[in-house]
Amino acid sequence: MTPHQILWITFFIMLGTALACDLWFNRHYEIIPFKVALVWTGIWLLLALSFAGMTHQLLGPERGFEFLTGYIIEQSLSVDNLFVFIMIFSYFGVQERFQTRVLKWGILGAVVLRLLFIVVGSALIEQFQWLFYIFGIILLYTAWKMAFGEDDEVELDKNPLVKVMRRILPMTKQIRGNWFFTKRQGIWIASPLCMVLVVIESSDLIFALDSIPAIFAITLDPMIVLTSNIFAILGLRSLFFLLTKVVTMFAHLKYGIALILMFVGIKMILIMHEIHIPILVSLSFILLTLVVTVMTSLMFASEEQPEI
Repeated sequence: MTPHQILWITFFIMLGTALACDLWFNRHYEIIPFKVALVWTGIWLLLALSFAGMTHQLLGPERGFEFLTGYIIEQSLSVDNLFVFIMIFSYFGVQERFQTRVLKWGILGAVVLRLLFIVVGSALIEQFQWLFYIFGIILLYTAWKMAFGEDDEVELDKNPLVKVMRRILPMTKQIRGNWFFTKRQGIWIASPLCMVLVVIESSDLIFALDSIPAIFAITLDPMIVLTSNIFAILGLRSLFFLLTKVVTMFAHLKYGIALILMFVGIKMILIMHEIHIPILVSLSFILLTLVVTVMTSLMFASEEQPEI
């Protein structure tokens, strides 16, 4: 077997085993406890690092660092996506005990959507390399908006998807359980949880427009693009329950993510001029940016804590 085939087989074994264990061991939790979320976040991180090590061993250091860089970028952007999930749950008044089920199906749906984006994106870039310019400009605009734009509130009443669903689907006014649909008097009725799931999927679709071009700036190897994305996404459910406890402690993280997007956008444009930034430089810059923004966030958060 070729190294790529070995990595694909390993990836699917790791993915299937870990996902089955995650869903099985956490099936009884309505609210995933902080310690459990911390353990599973660590497990998904270790799996990703193990796969990075295997990629390094089988395909060489360059590909190994590409996977690691892509994973860190996708994980960083996914954290920003989780902040939006928190706002969506707050807007719809979804209790914590119902959030686990919505996140489970939302993240599985996100895997399918990302797969489609990657397949289409790879085909388009192979045929039309000038798309690097477009993707680069999109990332630069997103970075500027994230760093200097105002924090827009999530106005879901104006969301056309929400309006359409409310018109075409019979729906209960309140969330009465963790079900999405139920049958009453021969009529299928939706729960507001169904709408929440659709809104979360649509928000992830929008975020994919940033995250997929970002990974293409690092590598065009479909295996690395796909695997780094999937590893980052599947750890989101446990990471979500960590962030809900410490969300106010990372106020500066969005500036770090904006700087990373700016760097990646410039990198994509430079590729069209045959200027390639070494992967170790990219990895070092991204790691340093995240460390600095997390540390400054924690420092300022501790300073703002009232004295007891």
